[in-house]
Amino acid sequence: MPVIKILNEMSKEKNIQAQVDADKKKESTSVLEKIRRRTGLLVGIVGLALVIFILESLLGSGASIFGGNELSIVGSIHGKNIDRNDFLAKVENQLNIIRQQKQANDIDDATRAQVLDYVWQQYVSDMVIKPQYAKVGITVGEDEVYERVVAHPVPTISQRLTDQKTGKIYEQLAAPDGSLDPIKFRQFVQNATGDQEMFVKQMEEDVKNMRYAEKYAALIRKGLYTTNAEAKEGFKAQNNKVNFTYVIKRFDSVSDSTVKVTDSDIQKFYSDHSYLFINTETTRKIEYVSFDVLPSPSDVEAIAKDAQRAADDFKVKTIKEDSSFISQESENGMVNIQDMNKKSMIVRDSAIFTSPAGTVFGPYNEGAYFKIYKLQAVNSIADSARVRHILIGTVDPQTQQPKRSMAQAKKTADSLLVLIKEKRVTFDTLVKTISEDGGSKTNGGDYGWFDENKGFVQPFKDAGLMGTKGNISVVQTQFGYHIIEVLDVSKTRHNSYKVAQIFKLIAPSDETNQNIFAQANQFAGENNTGELFDKAVDAKKLTKRIGDNIKESDRQLPGLDGAKEMIKWVYTAKKGDVSIFTFSDKHVVAKISGIKNKGVLPLEDVMDEVKTLAIKDKKAQMFLTEFNTKAGGSKNVNDIATKLGLEAKKQENLPLASHNVEGLGHDDILMGTANGTKAGATSKAIEGDNGVFVLSVSSIAETPVPADLKMQKMQMDQATGGRADYEVFNALKEIANIEDHKSRVE
Repeated sequence: MPVIKILNEMSKEKNIQAQVDADKKKESTSVLEKIRRRTGLLVGIVGLALVIFILESLLGSGASIFGGNELSIVGSIHGKNIDRNDFLAKVENQLNIIRQQKQANDIDDATRAQVLDYVWQQYVSDMVIKPQYAKVGITVGEDEVYERVVAHPVPTISQRLTDQKTGKIYEQLAAPDGSLDPIKFRQFVQNATGDQEMFVKQMEEDVKNMRYAEKYAALIRKGLYTTNAEAKEGFKAQNNKVNFTYVIKRFDSVSDSTVKVTDSDIQKFYSDHSYLFINTETTRKIEYVSFDVLPSPSDVEAIAKDAQRAADDFKVKTIKEDSSFISQESENGMVNIQDMNKKSMIVRDSAIFTSPAGTVFGPYNEGAYFKIYKLQAVNSIADSARVRHILIGTVDPQTQQPKRSMAQAKKTADSLLVLIKEKRVTFDTLVKTISEDGGSKTNGGDYGWFDENKGFVQPFKDAGLMGTKGNISVVQTQFGYHIIEVLDVSKTRHNSYKVAQIFKLIAPSDETNQNIFAQANQFAGENNTGELFDKAVDAKKLTKRIGDNIKESDRQLPGLDGAKEMIKWVYTAKKGDVSIFTFSDKHVVAKISGIKNKGVLPLEDVMDEVKTLAIKDKKAQMFLTEFNTKAGGSKNVNDIATKLGLEAKKQENLPLASHNVEGLGHDDILMGTANGTKAGATSKAIEGDNGVFVLSVSSIAETPVPADLKMQKMQMDQATGGRADYEVFNALKEIANIEDHKSRVE
């Protein structure tokens, strides 16, 4: 293990290794446990970030690899099948690591999906990327790893040693300024054993992979450069401007319906231009209808009755009983009790401002819920207040570990309050020496003036806004117990209304859900072919939705959360198959309407597009003939325009690098022709992106090419280098012929 090996050698040479006592070892173990809990779902994912980023373009392919038992493989790379059992064994190893980290056996779907992605990326890295390192002779030495892990840790190392809750380096590894202390970290690494050593090894491996990727990317970029000739042409394209006149007969000037193309025309165009219809990855298309599960009128009536029953019971509950009653009656056990003023009041009945405490309002149908409100209290509070406090917390602010119980915190706070009131100790002294709120220590526990909209917890705000100047009290919050002194309150006051709320979700009943499922199931059963599905949708005037470009690796579809099982079906069914699927709020009947496999798409799958292009091609031939017969001998654009009944247009001071022509739009062919035509010359009739045109260049305003082209070369090198990673790894993807079917094992 290079990092530990180097550290041990340094220790022998310099005799600087510290003897770590039992407490330090215990402390280091605590650090490791926190690291393992908070550094994400999977050890190694963060460290492989750069490699995964580079590999991202490689992971989109999903064509079928049928042949043999397709269920025994999860994909292929370079024609080599990835065995299902081997893949699942690696997945299970990673899941076991997570189970140990979380000290739990249950793995949720999101975590499992991340693990599957991670294991698949490892295969791609091992079989596509890493062989390239060996071919070009890239190595990463132990010294490089040590430099980036320990001597000068790269950002990913610091991230792994950061408490995700606080955003700070763990206290046991932190320097006084909060950064990673190199000495503490070296000691931690050098004394790592067991799980700690495995953790360090993983960091080392991650950094090594990153370094390989960095070197490979740098090597690619260094192999690309801009020649003097390219720099000159690039400068001219950016700085030279062309003036020309052109005449164009646009394709959209003639309706497609007036141009007839035969089946042979379409077939010939498709055969001659098959490169236009290459699908780089397998995708599928579905059409579906949704049977939404909505509450029926009888459902709403039943919920309204239940809400009225809850409102009646709410009236006789005491303030002490309210919280437990709200938890019992409200959706998901949510307890919502808020302080409101006249501006923020959400109860629709203005009588709440004059009603006595205990009055219940509602139930009101407010869309998704029936809501019931109870006015618990009316308090006169200051518009603003200023307090200072001492916090006796239940959690250690440095380690975030339990420190004392609430009862212990209260006992300590009460004792300190006695000392303060007896003037045996000052408030300022306790803030500096006892308070566990680090944010307030710098100003004596004083957070300044605040009002009811401040983001403090409610009991803290109440102590100030409902208190009087000079009052000192002990107040409980979820953080522990606060000793709060009211420094000042505003002279102006207003009423605050404490309002408790009960939410009754307006949801469909099981009976309603079953009825709607029965309707969907009947529709699916009676219309179980593509043809019957289409006829029924039209006959019943149902809204048909489309899901296109569905990849096998997809897990969600627009408007259909949790569509994993549906996507699995999409990739096992045949075109025209129909099936029903149940979601949380709807039942969906879907039909496979299209399958686009990787490679050149069949004519039937691209018929509409091919026909449109064939019509455009026929128009082009017609227009070219018209140009040549009516004005073939003319070199004057204005004369050509007159003969064809068109308008000649001028374009002035257009940069040669431009892609757009004013009034015409994007037309690379026209601009390319303008670039390649000499001043004073006229082009022949040419098929462009928007129509058939002839242009005449009147002049080119040239900017002298500087003798020193370093800046131009640097700009072009940067542009080329920016595309290097993507284009190189996209090429590796094509060579590797990656087939990703890991969704089969989800």
